[in-house]
Amino acid sequence: MFTRWWCALLLFSSVLATNQTRPHIIFILADDLGWNDVGFHGSDQVPTPNIDALAYSGVILNNYYVLPVCSPSRSALMTGRHPIHTGMQHSVIFANEPWGLPLEEKLLPEYLQELSYVNRMVGKWHLGHFRANYTPLHRGFESHYGYWGGHQDYYDHTAQDSLRYWGYDMRRGMEVHWESYGYYTTDLFSREAVRTIMHHDKARSLFLYLAHLATHSANPYRPLQAPAETVNKFSYIADKQRRTFAGMLSKLDQCVGDVVAALGERGMLNNSIIIFSTDNGGPAAGFNLNAASNWPLRGVKDTLWEGGVRGVGLVWSPLIPEAPRVANHLMHIQDWLPSLLHAVNASVPSHLDGHDVWTNILSESSSSYDQLLLNIDNERGIAALRKGDFKLVKGRTWDGQWDGWYGPSGRKPAYRYNVTLVYDSPAGRAIAKTSSPLPSNPDDVLRLRAAASVSCDSDIKPTCAGPSPVCLFNVRRDPCELDNLSDKYPLLVVALQELLDQYNATVVKPLNKTADPRSNPKYWNYTWTNWMDKI
Repeated sequence: MFTRWWCALLLFSSVLATNQTRPHIIFILADDLGWNDVGFHGSDQVPTPNIDALAYSGVILNNYYVLPVCSPSRSALMTGRHPIHTGMQHSVIFANEPWGLPLEEKLLPEYLQELSYVNRMVGKWHLGHFRANYTPLHRGFESHYGYWGGHQDYYDHTAQDSLRYWGYDMRRGMEVHWESYGYYTTDLFSREAVRTIMHHDKARSLFLYLAHLATHSANPYRPLQAPAETVNKFSYIADKQRRTFAGMLSKLDQCVGDVVAALGERGMLNNSIIIFSTDNGGPAAGFNLNAASNWPLRGVKDTLWEGGVRGVGLVWSPLIPEAPRVANHLMHIQDWLPSLLHAVNASVPSHLDGHDVWTNILSESSSSYDQLLLNIDNERGIAALRKGDFKLVKGRTWDGQWDGWYGPSGRKPAYRYNVTLVYDSPAGRAIAKTSSPLPSNPDDVLRLRAAASVSCDSDIKPTCAGPSPVCLFNVRRDPCELDNLSDKYPLLVVALQELLDQYNATVVKPLNKTADPRSNPKYWNYTWTNWMDKI
């Protein structure tokens, strides 16, 4: 271990010797991916060998939190600030609404721009587009290929909103990119990411933000989509929706492999930090017309149960001396901005809500913070926070309709995990040539997998019911939120509610705006556009 530490420190020192050799940062953000949709958390149903390869040779973030829906999570990632302090805490930005992430907020690519990074974005934005200055090219990115809204059809790239406004949403820079029509979105993003890497000037540090559509639902009339030849590989999955979801997930995993392989081909892997994260919990059992799985965690996307806010996350880099391992320190998506600034030897602003946890990622010996606000949404009367091992959940989402536990579990005896696929994957083969390869013994991989899996006491009868409950859980011992301890520890409930009140005193008003009929794509050549600049 000392040798690994010493080699990593030498590499870290050489990487940071000049601004032009700071490590490349590749941030891959999946959309609506559930806790149980990756193999490294214990599911055997849908192979994710490329994602798993990064996990088993990097750091699995097993106590990692996100926001319950898209726009709030992306705002926290980009600003390092909690959505309650930026007005982004309530719901998402719909394509017809004239608002976005405030312009006074400085974003991660803008910090990196000052460090001479080349910032490229591929994929979903979803932080506002009613005016051009809210879009990626005006917020620190030098290029963007992708879409501005929250979702799209995987083939024709149109998006239908809640008012049934309907239009095309795929751009290269500020220009509508009609040439993308008819091609599968995940494949398009994979090719663009690989092209970006292959044409990058290695003398400069790259920040590539790859924000996928997968595995989000498309439009309501055809929500789940994947190429037939990919879906057919999962004929063993009886449920048709889950089978199609498996195809979508498989294409996402292939993209991860393509990106890692391209970095390896360019000789960039030993000088890279790769992060894989979901933006929120999975929409399971038909929520949002989707078929994700958070098993055995409770709840779904857009709830404050663990299934809605405990996210899939990992980080891989040769700069990490104590890897591979499963990290159980508390972490939140808002922590990435300060942590990455530390990782590239830059100063960390003091006004951020996110914590610098880079030292926790580097070594398991250091302790993390123990208090985390998950969210406060006063419009809906819901809130949740973590304090140590305990979690307080206040209020109800969806009138309690999605408070259960939703599979599939993907566990044996129906399925079998194939470790060989991980080693033979494009990502596995690429990282084998670096200083951070997979463990040589497959049994070590299985031990990491077991450590990253969640199990629950099936003998506990689930509690916490009622129209507006206050629930208390010990989520270290009871990650599935089965046993409500509020009656057992009433003084702790009072203390945590007081802590929640302190956070609530700092909340700013949500920025959400009602739909603007002038946004209707029928006025703009049936495209979603920055309409407020054009009227």
